[in-house]
Amino acid sequence: MNTKPGTKATPSARRTFLTQAAAASLAAALPAMAWSKNKEISVGVILPLSGANAQFGINSRQGIELVTDEINAAGGIKSMGGAKIKLIVADSTSAPTTAATVAQRLITQNDCVAILGAFASSLTLAISEVTERRGIPFLTMSFSDQITERGFKNIFQIVSKGSLIGKCQFDYAVATASGDKKIQKIAIMYEDTAYGTSQAGGLRAAAKAANVEIVLDEAYPLGISDVTPLINKLRASEAQIVFPVSYLNDSLLIIRTMRQQKINMPIVGGAAGYVIPDFEKALGEYAEGILSIAPANYDMAPEFTERYRKRYGSFMVHEALEHAVCIDVLAQALEKAKSIDPAAIRTTLGNTHFTQGWAQAMSGGSVQFDKSGLNTLAEPVLVQWRNKELVTVYPKSLAKGTVVL
Repeated sequence: MNTKPGTKATPSARRTFLTQAAAASLAAALPAMAWSKNKEISVGVILPLSGANAQFGINSRQGIELVTDEINAAGGIKSMGGAKIKLIVADSTSAPTTAATVAQRLITQNDCVAILGAFASSLTLAISEVTERRGIPFLTMSFSDQITERGFKNIFQIVSKGSLIGKCQFDYAVATASGDKKIQKIAIMYEDTAYGTSQAGGLRAAAKAANVEIVLDEAYPLGISDVTPLINKLRASEAQIVFPVSYLNDSLLIIRTMRQQKINMPIVGGAAGYVIPDFEKALGEYAEGILSIAPANYDMAPEFTERYRKRYGSFMVHEALEHAVCIDVLAQALEKAKSIDPAAIRTTLGNTHFTQGWAQAMSGGSVQFDKSGLNTLAEPVLVQWRNKELVTVYPKSLAKGTVVL
């Protein structure tokens, strides 16, 4: 209401001002009113549910659905009148362009206040370009260093960077799998994806820092059909330990070919294809004793993860666990923010130390994001296949068993 100094507003002017203020307040409240009526908060879930990485996507979806059902059954988001979380699940396939298109649709057509996904780093990178432009929080368990190194404000990476996972893959192996021998030569085999190259970079840097020679450093295309030439190079390399970094189908080819050729050097896999139940089911006795790095493992928090086994009939793989943490952390942020405004959710995610719920199942015991969106408390672990289960064997502070060579 504009009046000159020293003058009194007329009754008509006051009525006009009050009418305009009420209209403005009503307009601002309309989104919240519409939401209150529906009592649902839409969260997008983008995963590879078809194609070569479908099992990873299915595992991830199951972890998210488990925790979402628990949250909704316990009363939903209580600070917002018991609003229930509604998952909008979409298939990214294995194509980054498809993943980006799906993200755009979930935001514009489904009014998703946040996005979760997408397991494969190449998919996650594509989705994050969309969520960043739209100002939508995006929580992920993908590994690539690029995810939180581009200065984005809306990305939240629940696990360690791929380079740190690769470094720990090397360091932990030298500490446990070398036996009485000093490690002088290693081999690295990795797929040429964002995930593979980031993790191989960490392996390479760790070996250089330890003055260990890399006698084989070989990238190969995702979905390789014949690994025999690669394994022949490994045999000739005189490596003492091999570090393969690959998804499921490639991991099966690599291990099966090595075993068939009687190559028995220690194998320390790069998570992904090496820590999924299908790996052991397909390889049988060939899987026994194989080591792998992992961002987290189910045996560290059975009070949480056994609920997954009860519902789905298998142990909780790391992608299911980490996506479960993602949705629970998001729910806690919604509870604290008391808002479905993406900016408020993003601020709460970035300013909160999450110490309750599924955050406790992460290797760091809780979750806290830095300014880049990286969970600084995440700590990779070394696991080993034992009798069809994965046992955490390193570091000692987190181990549930010792390495069997």
